[in-house]
Amino acid sequence: MITRSAHEMANALESGEITSEKLTQDHLDRIAAVDGEVHAFLYVDTEGALSQARAVDAARAKGEKVGPLAGVPLALKDVMVQKGVPTTAGSKILEGWRPPYDATVVTKLKSAGIVILGKTNMDEFAMGSSTENSAYGPTHNPWDLTRIPGGSGGGSSAALAAFEAPLAIGTDTGGSIRQPAAVTGTVGVKPTYGGVSRYGLIAFSSSLDQAGPCARTVLDTALLHEAIAGHDPKDATSIDAPVPQVVKAAREGDVKGMKIGVVKELNGDGYQTGVRSRFEESLELLAKAGAEIVEVSCPNFEYALAAYYLIAPSECSSNLARFDAMRYGMRVGDDNGASAEIVMNLTREVGFGREVKRRIILGTYALSSGYYDAYYGSAQKVRTLIMQDFTNAFSSADVLVSPTCPTTAFKIGEKADDPLAMYLNDIATIPVNMAGIGGMSLPCGLAPEDGLPVGFQVMSPAMQDQRMYSVGAALEAALLSQWGAPLLSQIPALAGAK
Repeated sequence: MITRSAHEMANALESGEITSEKLTQDHLDRIAAVDGEVHAFLYVDTEGALSQARAVDAARAKGEKVGPLAGVPLALKDVMVQKGVPTTAGSKILEGWRPPYDATVVTKLKSAGIVILGKTNMDEFAMGSSTENSAYGPTHNPWDLTRIPGGSGGGSSAALAAFEAPLAIGTDTGGSIRQPAAVTGTVGVKPTYGGVSRYGLIAFSSSLDQAGPCARTVLDTALLHEAIAGHDPKDATSIDAPVPQVVKAAREGDVKGMKIGVVKELNGDGYQTGVRSRFEESLELLAKAGAEIVEVSCPNFEYALAAYYLIAPSECSSNLARFDAMRYGMRVGDDNGASAEIVMNLTREVGFGREVKRRIILGTYALSSGYYDAYYGSAQKVRTLIMQDFTNAFSSADVLVSPTCPTTAFKIGEKADDPLAMYLNDIATIPVNMAGIGGMSLPCGLAPEDGLPVGFQVMSPAMQDQRMYSVGAALEAALLSQWGAPLLSQIPALAGAK
């Protein structure tokens, strides 16, 4: 049962084939069996999950109307607050903190009857591309336990690939949903900025952060997207507009007559040969399904990485100032009558990891007197140019596509001492966040060089998220017909899931 898709599990629950309590217990057993090797979870809420499952079963038994995913288990990235459940954002500075409230996404999950299994590992405060920056140790890719599962949401993607959960929540600031999905052979979506509430999401970069759905199929991702999306008055950036019809698009998967634009600047030098070959084969399948493939140019994308690494650290230096040891979380050095300033400095020294400190320093410098216009201001101008590139490209194409990542998953530790090499993993995903549009990654095969998953990225205009689901579903169906079985059935590690 645990290898089925989420919508198949939902059908089994609705028909009475299985109860939510049994389905939840099966996933808890799977976590107990394999998470010692994978380390996808930071906290497993066994009693809370079973209690939620029993409540769904009781509601069904009474004939009450429940949501389409009611009773299906989910893994929650540890950057979303959940009342009474340890929430760390992967950082020592929040170790043991139990929030007094739920994020809006969590509230929506509970209202939909989706069972939250626990909190997943992540790069500290979502700063990283490998989940090696977690204060609690790295997560391992179920395809090859010596490799990274992507980041910052590697725990969520690894939980899906290891069949520890059929659904997950991630957040995406520069690719933290899509890049982990790509290297684990799963599906991940960054909705349009403002399409899903950020209330209760521990902020990294407020103008870029976006929560989104993760799953093993395009339809499952769409069903979760609809469950968590919608306007939220608690979030000033939330869009007050109808949720795009993503489930309808995912069910139909129709690309006939669509123009699919291949971004020239995201498909050239620096991309692994196997990544490019799987991408080209996917384009051929979409053409056979009735789409027209065209090439588009976005010349300012080459500046996106540099601009991102000024904007995001600048915003993080402001957001992380709240972790001051005065109100919640870790406190160091206050046992000898030390001043608040000394306690604050000592706590941050111990509580923040190296990558977080690096970005705080960079961001503080970029915002400092005499440098603001030269760095942060200039980066925002580049951001405007990137948005204009997207506008121009979407005038000649319905969606844009590219490989999600330049390479497949690299070895744990391989790039840990080279921040620039690590940052380059997000070269194809960052433009989407800079423009606030929608982006999806879905698996398009295995690279012949190493037998590891390759991701295919689909980008859609703001609040036209249904378009990427149409393309994703069409490609997924074509690939499934070609493979004969889901990609994850080929996973070499952690065999034995039923």
